[in-house]
Amino acid sequence: MLERIVVSALALGLSAAGATASAADAGLATPPNPQVAGVSPAAEIVKQTDPDADDVRKVLKRIRLPTGFKIGLYAVVPGARHMAVGPTTGVVFVGTTESKVWAVTDRDHDGVADEVKSFAPTIDFVIPNGVCFSKNGTLYIVEQNRVLAFPSAESDYERPDVPASVVVEQGGLIPAAEESDGHSARVCRIGPDDRLYIALGQPYNVAPPEKLEGYRKIGIGGIVRLDRDGRNREVYAWGIRNSVGMDFNPANGELWFTDNQVDRMGDDIPPGELNRATGPGQQFGFPWYGGGHVRTREYRESAPPADAVFPQVEEIAHAADLGMTFYTGKMYPEAYRGGIFSAQHGSWNRTTPVGARVMFTPLSADGSATASTPFAEGWLDSASGDYLGRPVDVAPLPDGSLLVSDDTAGAIYRIWY
Repeated sequence: MLERIVVSALALGLSAAGATASAADAGLATPPNPQVAGVSPAAEIVKQTDPDADDVRKVLKRIRLPTGFKIGLYAVVPGARHMAVGPTTGVVFVGTTESKVWAVTDRDHDGVADEVKSFAPTIDFVIPNGVCFSKNGTLYIVEQNRVLAFPSAESDYERPDVPASVVVEQGGLIPAAEESDGHSARVCRIGPDDRLYIALGQPYNVAPPEKLEGYRKIGIGGIVRLDRDGRNREVYAWGIRNSVGMDFNPANGELWFTDNQVDRMGDDIPPGELNRATGPGQQFGFPWYGGGHVRTREYRESAPPADAVFPQVEEIAHAADLGMTFYTGKMYPEAYRGGIFSAQHGSWNRTTPVGARVMFTPLSADGSATASTPFAEGWLDSASGDYLGRPVDVAPLPDGSLLVSDDTAGAIYRIWY
């Protein structure tokens, strides 16, 4: 059953300065604040003629795709992670796990970006990985522990001082004591209910028992949803280790998400996950299950939830499944329409590396899925085991082609048919 968060900010360990009366009423989320302070005023321009671009193009000659598809370099974008395509202009806003968000523009619509520049450089971002648009064109940026909204991002992205408001204040997503170097790359989507959904990875490999109840109430190791102004925060799903990719099925509004599973269990277990949430309040197995049906050592003697929801698709172990999107374009053949494209980043936690590819998952008539197959691969050198690139996210452009971000190569690719 869905539980609304009503825990006050002070009770969760936040500082008094970050907690207002309205914040306590609404849980951790806080109402908008039209002022966002920043530090660095100058926009940074990324040259697209960098010699590294030629090296990226050489790697792309290795990429294997189904017949009829082609891939090319769309833009050089340092640290490119999750992407949000502007619904009006097609400008691509790109998050990173560093301190920058990039705006990528293809002005002449030739399938290659003409300009890459830092977005809102007057704002001091901290791990601004999560980017997503509402239907009315508001860009949301979810940082490690703050959420900002940019209602005029598409029209004002050329300005260094883009108007912004605070949806969730710094320290309002999770208690500051739970901030971690790991599992802090958030992702977001606007649901069919016009609410903001945010995935909150938990900071452990396997969370200790004494943390579980607090995490469940806050939504750490889960997905929370809140009104677009930050109010009425709720835990939508929990029992999730670290989801870094989600999207809503446009056919029925169901939320699907990837999940990165437990490390140090072996090369071939546990599997990665592609999950389907058919409604609010579901528990997806962690930490009793490390991935799929594989039990964790830490919780082997503890009875798992009887209603745990298992993944729709079990992916190869330690491929690090990240960004995903439903394909709604018209460029690709019929077999791809309505299916899921997802990125496998590749993990450090395997003797023989796997992943570094884009997967495709078709859906059945009843909205379920059974298997994923490689769609674009070749960024992993099978001879040396080296990653020549590591896909992070996938996002369709208005013309129906697909963008793929790569934080290792510092690039975005475009795949067309």
